[in-house]
Amino acid sequence: MKWDKRDSGNRAVDWLLRPAPRSWKAVSLAVVLGIAVSVSLRHNWGSDNAFVVKAADTLLSGGSPYEDKRFLYLPSAVLMAVPEALLPMPVLRWVLPLVMSGLLALGWWGALKLFSVPMRSRFAVGGFALFAIGYKPYINLVVIGNWTAISAAALPLALLLAHRRSWAAAGLVVGLAIACKPMLVPLGLLFLVARQWRGLAAAVLVPLGLSLAGALMMPSPSLFFTKTLPFLLHGQDAYALPWDASPIAVLPRLGVPQPVAVLVAGAGALGGLWAAWRRWHRTDDRDTGQMRLAETGCMVMLAAFLVSRPSFDHYLLVVLPLLLASAVREDSVVRSPWFWVGVGPQIAGVPWPSQLEDKRRAFKDFFTLGVLALTLMRRCGAPARVNLDDVRTAGAVPGRARADEPADAGARSAF
Repeated sequence: MKWDKRDSGNRAVDWLLRPAPRSWKAVSLAVVLGIAVSVSLRHNWGSDNAFVVKAADTLLSGGSPYEDKRFLYLPSAVLMAVPEALLPMPVLRWVLPLVMSGLLALGWWGALKLFSVPMRSRFAVGGFALFAIGYKPYINLVVIGNWTAISAAALPLALLLAHRRSWAAAGLVVGLAIACKPMLVPLGLLFLVARQWRGLAAAVLVPLGLSLAGALMMPSPSLFFTKTLPFLLHGQDAYALPWDASPIAVLPRLGVPQPVAVLVAGAGALGGLWAAWRRWHRTDDRDTGQMRLAETGCMVMLAAFLVSRPSFDHYLLVVLPLLLASAVREDSVVRSPWFWVGVGPQIAGVPWPSQLEDKRRAFKDFFTLGVLALTLMRRCGAPARVNLDDVRTAGAVPGRARADEPADAGARSAF
């Protein structure tokens, strides 16, 4: 469906939805490629991805990937990483940053398609370039090569398929993403509230089947339950603490007792799940389905990020493309000043108190996560809007036109 600028009633939005000049496209491409190339030239590129490649190398050598406590994914992820392990390191150095950038661009494409935004518009072209160069966690994700990028691509694509009534295909996309990294496991709640059992079955059975296949190929697969899972549930160790933005990790560093921090995180997650449930069941007079899917899905993920250990800055890249793409809608949470209060500290060039910088990056990320979760929670939990014109029309005497309405208005509306 092509966007009709008459639908917005906002001149700024209309201008952004017009086709982008070629210069915009050239600059946007240069920004994305420039980031990827600069990352390839760094000495510390792909640090997170290295653990997954090492796990695949260990499997190919006949060992158990879970001997390394830093490999935290499902057995299926080892199978997914085998092609990477077979690539020469000089090739992987140049391919990995491009793949990370491509996955994030794919997520942006899916989010735009969900809200029927033209791909050649100023909003689509310029928005992604600004997002890439201005939002620090984007560059961070490309640098470390974390597989969060797969979830960032999968969530918008899955919601787009769900909007098109292809819930089984949406479940397949979610299942493949979980097989790579189990970040989208909470999204199963969306399939539950929507009562889409085929999609839920695909989301569960795909990673389960691939994990069983991976476990059969490796020695001591039980180490995942006896060693890896306890390590992950305890929030890893001191190595991850400076970057862990979960309330359970950050609040004790600010002097809050650990039990209180757990209660705060749990209450925030439960509040987020309640808001997601309320948003799904709320009837909006202007809701065509896109906002319902996007806000419910993003709220479920933000609620999970509040209690997950650890919770890193790049996790928000899973939900931000969807929220930003929704800006074309006047009821978008992006148009709230509180959204930008939360995102503002993550934008390049925005100052942050110097005493909170050195190995305290988690404070900034905790602030962003908390403000975004509360802002979307408030939006999802708000009561349904009522169109007053519809109420007046419904209360009018049948067969009589309103005083300010032409006598043939009803006849014209029928066509």
